Amino acid sequence: MHLAAMLLTIVSAAFLLAPAHAADEESWAFHAQFTYVEQDSNNFTAPYRGTNSLSPDKGAETTDATIYVGARPWAGAELWINPELDQGFGLDDTLGAAGFPSGEAFKVGENQPYFRLQRFFLRQTFNLQGDSQPVPAALNQLAGSHSSNRVEITVGKFSVTDVFDTNRYAQDQRSAFLNWTAIDTGTFDYAADAWGYTVGAALEWYQGAWTVRGGLFDLSTIPNSPHLDPGAHEFQIVAEVEHRHLIAGREGRLLLTAFDSRGRMGLLDQAVQLAQATDTTPSVADVRAYRTRLGADMSFEQQLTTDCGFFGRVGKAGGNVEAYEFTDVDRTAALGLSLLGSSWRRSDDTIGIVAINNNASAARQRYLNAGGLGILVGDGKLPHPGPEQIIETYYSAAFLNYLHVSLDYQWINHPAYNRDRGPVSVFAIRVHAQY
Repeated sequence: MHLAAMLLTIVSAAFLLAPAHAADEESWAFHAQFTYVEQDSNNFTAPYRGTNSLSPDKGAETTDATIYVGARPWAGAELWINPELDQGFGLDDTLGAAGFPSGEAFKVGENQPYFRLQRFFLRQTFNLQGDSQPVPAALNQLAGSHSSNRVEITVGKFSVTDVFDTNRYAQDQRSAFLNWTAIDTGTFDYAADAWGYTVGAALEWYQGAWTVRGGLFDLSTIPNSPHLDPGAHEFQIVAEVEHRHLIAGREGRLLLTAFDSRGRMGLLDQAVQLAQATDTTPSVADVRAYRTRLGADMSFEQQLTTDCGFFGRVGKAGGNVEAYEFTDVDRTAALGLSLLGSSWRRSDDTIGIVAINNNASAARQRYLNAGGLGILVGDGKLPHPGPEQIIETYYSAAFLNYLHVSLDYQWINHPAYNRDRGPVSVFAIRVHAQY
């Protein structure tokens, strides 16, 4: 906890020393954030385990601190850099559930803090006809204005989910839900290194109530790798259509997102057949060849009242091939609510609840039952497969102007699609400071 206290002190001092900016348009900006998460699982039923299993009665913590520095090199442009210090591990080294319970846990972990440059990108906005709209200051966003009809191009290192599959109620693991398949669509196997970032370019065209997006991004060198494969040897194409609307005067959005990953991936049934022929444990690494994995999802967000929002996601991805970057989900559905605390005089507090249903394909179930390992799951066998069902709820309480403390609870039934293990209760406390 000494590291968490030290980083919190550093970030708090930065808040006090940061310069003030004009309210209308910023030429540069400085922001910072600090997040500490501690999670513990209960002593759930676990008659057997495998290499990628979730363990009963375990605890883990993660800490990160990020600096966001942005500048406007010319009209319509923003250049951002996000250096970050990370430390800690997810439960069981971020293994054991397809819907992993902490979005603050990466697929790599260290006992000692280490440095990463997570984002370094340029965003250019070309204003078209339309009304001028104010743009508030935010992380990786300079205060200013843009036209309602516009084209935005983002190039550099960033996360695919900075642009695609966004949701105002379930997007930020540092302030809202923690589960991986709550903050992103579980089947959206987006291009990323082991920390969730990639190099590429995205184009967005805003026209009236519609937005069309497209992007091209580097995949990692091999599935679930810390290293990206540059030069479009292995790559992903992402496309999205968004429609904004009003229902009874309340804002809402509907998004349709699709991806096409092209890289060296293994067919699950082929890996099982090879293992049976050689009397070994199946491994997709033995049957990798250049092929495609497709997926699509639909999501929505809808304001119900000034303080309450409703959201949902549903998705499907190719279940005959190994998952490449994100997690082992072939079908998913999620529904949730988010409520601000104005009615109990805590307008900066938030409470949320979400229900998630993740499924693996028949081919993935056969692969896991034969002893194969996925990105996050693999109990050594899977004689009784079932859907992974998750309920998450959190309460985020605001203190001062920049500090939030959250309590989070997740119930995970059939973790890693295994009816023989669980259900699991995961308890968490989160401390988050942001300027």
